[in-house]
Amino acid sequence: MMSSYSYQKFTCIILMFVVCVVMSLESNGVEGAPQAPAMFVFGDSSVDVGNTNFLNSRARANYYPYGVDFSSGASGRSTNGKTFSDLLGEWLGMPAPPPFADPNTRGNRILGGVNYASAGAGILDETGQHYQDRYTLSQQVVNFESTLNQLRTMMNPGDLNTYLARSIAVVVIGSNDYVNNYLLPSLYTSSFNYNPSQFADLLLNRYARQLVALYSVGLRKFYLAGIGPLGCTPNQLATGQAQSGRCVDSVNQMLGSFNGGLRSLVDNLNNGGHPGAVFVYGNTYGIMGDMLNNRARYGFTTWDRPCCAIITTLGQINCAPFMPPCGTRTQYIFWDALHSTQNVNAVLAQRAYSGPPSDSYPVNVQQLANINI
Repeated sequence: MMSSYSYQKFTCIILMFVVCVVMSLESNGVEGAPQAPAMFVFGDSSVDVGNTNFLNSRARANYYPYGVDFSSGASGRSTNGKTFSDLLGEWLGMPAPPPFADPNTRGNRILGGVNYASAGAGILDETGQHYQDRYTLSQQVVNFESTLNQLRTMMNPGDLNTYLARSIAVVVIGSNDYVNNYLLPSLYTSSFNYNPSQFADLLLNRYARQLVALYSVGLRKFYLAGIGPLGCTPNQLATGQAQSGRCVDSVNQMLGSFNGGLRSLVDNLNNGGHPGAVFVYGNTYGIMGDMLNNRARYGFTTWDRPCCAIITTLGQINCAPFMPPCGTRTQYIFWDALHSTQNVNAVLAQRAYSGPPSDSYPVNVQQLANINI
């Protein structure tokens, strides 16, 4: 049995390796042959790479200090550097897909994939409406079909079918349905109409419809990220519902119905009526929980406050414009009141790509990419 000291030493070596790989990718760009022909990203602000810049939205992240550690500065990413999907793409040997809303996202630029994610977006169409314009999940599926129409003019049917089947769809959504819907009873009625279990069922039923729609037009490989521990975010800590030094347990507990249901949905989709498809559940909650509970092991010191100063409107989520962020960003878990820092995203991406079934079920993204469909 490995001693406690040996285990900590081994863990540090692994973490140093992950950090070195991320730094190498940052400085040298994507290297090696792509492991999939394309990556299509659906979701919310945690993986938005600039779609919201082109919308009439109050949830933009295209100003300093966002992007303070990103090569292109404030690009619309809701973090200090790269998003989870950026870093996962790098593990796959692929550059970040461009935002759908960018007028330049057409022609050969779409061949490596497209990002449809939108700040404020949820599984439910009404989620996040107080932020004004956003691409809801259902609209993102429609937007993908628009991309597909372009691809049909660029490939013959057989090649297009193979291309879609071997591409990877990354979906990161659901957090806003809680933070910007269910947990805002002053703006939304969902918490009056549904108990937490019923609300999770509602979300999963709507989610499944959109996944089946994407399957029906040709996508076959799906990575579905679960929801992280929202009760630990500065956004929820600011409600005053948590005991000192603790997360808001009631919020975290209600997420169990959704995450458990999403894992079961993955089993159901894999086992019934979807030939050739592989659906993967990403245990974001468990991985984030490990980082929160073992901060020193990951090099984090601060979890209960954001790195940037927060605007006191819009649900206390966004960074205040042009205010300097903290100087020790690698030691913070949360960048703003809801979104994680690049270092957290790096761990999430690495464990999605090569982690065990407890992180990525039933296979990890590396194995998913290697499945011959």
